[in-house]
Amino acid sequence: MRVTCPVHGTVLHLDAPPRRVVSFVSSATEALFALGCGDSLVGVTPYCGRYVENLQVPVAGDYLKADLNGLRALEPDLVLVTSGIQTTFAQRLAEAGLPVFALPLPASRFGILENQITLGGLMHRVAEARVLSSRMEAGFAALAASAPSKRPTVFVEMWCGRHLRGIGGLSFIHDLVELAGGTPVPPPAAEAYPHPDLDAVAATRPDAILLFQEPEHPVDGAALLADRGWDWNPRIIDSDITKGHNIIHDGPSYLDTARWLKEQIQNAPL
Repeated sequence: MRVTCPVHGTVLHLDAPPRRVVSFVSSATEALFALGCGDSLVGVTPYCGRYVENLQVPVAGDYLKADLNGLRALEPDLVLVTSGIQTTFAQRLAEAGLPVFALPLPASRFGILENQITLGGLMHRVAEARVLSSRMEAGFAALAASAPSKRPTVFVEMWCGRHLRGIGGLSFIHDLVELAGGTPVPPPAAEAYPHPDLDAVAATRPDAILLFQEPEHPVDGAALLADRGWDWNPRIIDSDITKGHNIIHDGPSYLDTARWLKEQIQNAPL
């Protein structure tokens, strides 16, 4: 099977399932185990263990860096990356002759399912990938059917490396809020992760503030809102790196996160 990576132009010959896979993508690592081929992994990032219990695979590099000689020593027949912020890193790996394939950063929940099907194709596990995606689709449908008639409004705020970001209409997190029974505010912009206009957000007086934070950059949500003078008492929902609570993770546990978020949003004032 001849596979071309459209992002980096690498050509992979995968006539047999890859046996030595390096994954620099936590969602792909989680998906590989869900597809029953986690034993093919020979390298991961320090973050992959958050989503696979008792992960016993050596760390091959960080999200944006890896030692090329060490990576070559692993003799990978497939190196998984994403588009977006990993583009430069992945291009360096491709130029070094490594078998790189970039999974697109999902713009919606459908992109998550597409990536799982693509990964199933790369690993010769298409049937398993379609079963996984169908199961997730059924979960999405059940959540959509149970949405309240009056949806709480939700503003999503992310502090990633101390850089404030919101979500636009080109983010799978927008879908996550809707699946959980909320309405994202302000109206979706034609981008994925814009810097939010906080005055515009305040004007909508959202019922809930969904706040994602990393361990390295903790944020006191109540103090943050008080500092801004946001005094209408929105519910603060804290998301972190925990599997099933991490709104920025797009692996199979995305469905678990949607279910968890539904419980949180249902308690938001109306």
